[in-house]
Amino acid sequence: MNRRELLAMASALGFTPAFQARAATPTDTTAARDAYLYALPLIEMATTRARMLKAPGAAINKLDHARTLSDHTSRRVTTPNNDTLYSYAFLDLTSGPAILTIPPMGQRYYSAAVMDMFTNNNVVLGTRTIGGEGGTFTLVGPGQASTGPNPVRIATPHAWLLLRVLTDGGDDLAAAHKAQDGFGLKGAAAAPVPGYATRDAAPEAYFAAARALLASDPAPPTDLRILRRTAAFLGAGPFDAATAAGGVDEAKLITVFAKGRQTFTGGWSYPRPTLGDYGQDYLYRAIVALQGLGALPVAEAMYMKAAGDDGAGLFTGDDVYRLSLPAKLPLDGFWSLSMYEATADGQFFFTDNPLKRYTIGDRTKGLKRNADGGLDIWISRTDPGGERSANWLPAPKTGPFAMYLRAYLPRAELLDGRYRLPPVVKA
Repeated sequence: MNRRELLAMASALGFTPAFQARAATPTDTTAARDAYLYALPLIEMATTRARMLKAPGAAINKLDHARTLSDHTSRRVTTPNNDTLYSYAFLDLTSGPAILTIPPMGQRYYSAAVMDMFTNNNVVLGTRTIGGEGGTFTLVGPGQASTGPNPVRIATPHAWLLLRVLTDGGDDLAAAHKAQDGFGLKGAAAAPVPGYATRDAAPEAYFAAARALLASDPAPPTDLRILRRTAAFLGAGPFDAATAAGGVDEAKLITVFAKGRQTFTGGWSYPRPTLGDYGQDYLYRAIVALQGLGALPVAEAMYMKAAGDDGAGLFTGDDVYRLSLPAKLPLDGFWSLSMYEATADGQFFFTDNPLKRYTIGDRTKGLKRNADGGLDIWISRTDPGGERSANWLPAPKTGPFAMYLRAYLPRAELLDGRYRLPPVVKA
């Protein structure tokens, strides 16, 4: 199967009525492919939960704080940011609600996102939605009653709470730590978390893990059509092992080639409106789970990816590149341009460099601005030299790399496409 055929197949994954009409059979490679992609967010959430629970003192329904900004050693979650401190907790609401306390945050940006196990943001509590005064909120699982303050309904019994607190690092870290410490989380005691297969497991183990996760965190009724069609793999079975393997191979190739069905406009891809709350856009949900797990909805943050040398998001050359930005971007929060090395399995992590600089943004100290307030950012594997050095964003010494620009609290003209970023060009 060639790349064009795979991309056509990926395009077909919009699940049109005709595509969904027939029932799956034990020898249906297409159903195996779609079952793999449908379950991938659940698998990635379970894998991330297991990884985080290995940290000393970590536990379910317990809030843990990262006290330093993410750097090249941060490998827990793909595509981290270097702007905010993370705090996180995996929730088990099966025995009752959890109480989240948010302290007064004043003018400091923050967000507390609660994602169900399908990676949908069920709520984002933060600067944009509740302001800087804080409050107490009751996180309630499916079918539960609650008499707690400010109830928030979560779609699955298990979930991921991910906090972001803005900091410039350095002298501001102590104040940011104090802000983190003001958050509180109280939940019922939870049962031990079972182990689950990862995305690279054999198909039999992968689909067994998917079925177990769907039993633990059932899908919404709106997914019934795809679940019926993939029942041989995500339901009672049985299925043919060779067919399952073929479908899984196709799904993995799609995640490599489809690039999340990204299109590039003027040198950048812009997030789909469904980012962070995917509905039935199962392929997009799977790609984001693989490449940007934990992404916020677009009203909170927009993630734009540069087109790169291949036109599909990767830079591969040894050239010097330039991004020229205006003095202000249309947003009410902040922005940053992040550099990532690309891994073979389609994930992105910060890359080591002599400056220990992983991003350049509107709060980066020491940048040289143009007379009109604009900013030229220079991107290269080695120091571009001269006046360019002050605005250098180092690329990996070797291998492909990608760049994302984050815009927090975007204004309407960025959300609706009236404003477009200038392209990254070769200098």
